[in-house]
Amino acid sequence: MKIGELSARTGIPTRMLRYYEQQDLLSSERSANGYRSYTDVDVDRATRVKGLIQSGLSTRMAKIVLDLEEQCDRALPVECSRSLAEELADELAALESRIGCLTRSRDTVARYLEGTSHGDLVRAVASS
Repeated sequence: MKIGELSARTGIPTRMLRYYEQQDLLSSERSANGYRSYTDVDVDRATRVKGLIQSGLSTRMAKIVLDLEEQCDRALPVECSRSLAEELADELAALESRIGCLTRSRDTVARYLEGTSHGDLVRAVASS
């Protein structure tokens, strides 16, 4: 698929997809005419990148996390430098903090909606 279709399937603007490629977060095959070509795997990857960045990770840290996921998925021996381990521990603490904040916000919004005549919307979201 071409970049326009990838954009349509992921909701990510083509400009941002090109940026993801520049940051080595996404890759494409190039045809003879220079057009980028993507696969269904790239749809998942681009969506994952978007989610990581929306959750507050820098593109640099998103790349690290994606590489770590690949290592873990392949059950490769895990090793890293002390400085990377410290950076990851700091990122883990920041993620935990954001998750806590989001959880409180989610619970507040749900509790508020449940107290209104529109409580069915909370149940619809919970079941999806």
